[in-house]
Amino acid sequence: MSHKFKIKQMVRLKQPGPVDSRMGSAMVYEVVRLMPADQTGELSYRIKSGMTERAVRESEIRGA
Repeated sequence: MSHKFKIKQMVRLKQPGPVDSRMGSAMVYEVVRLMPADQTGELSYRIKSGMTERAVRESEIRGA
């Protein structure tokens, strides 16, 4: 299985959480690291916007 998104690609969260909603649902993140599949078998990423970095599953993000 290969990653859908690449390092330095810009993405958005499909469903922003409460903190993301306060910062603006249009918040754009940059993919900074491709991670292996999690315990469910889904591929993961590290994404970053400003000082905020987080881990997400592939199903949680979409292209910007």
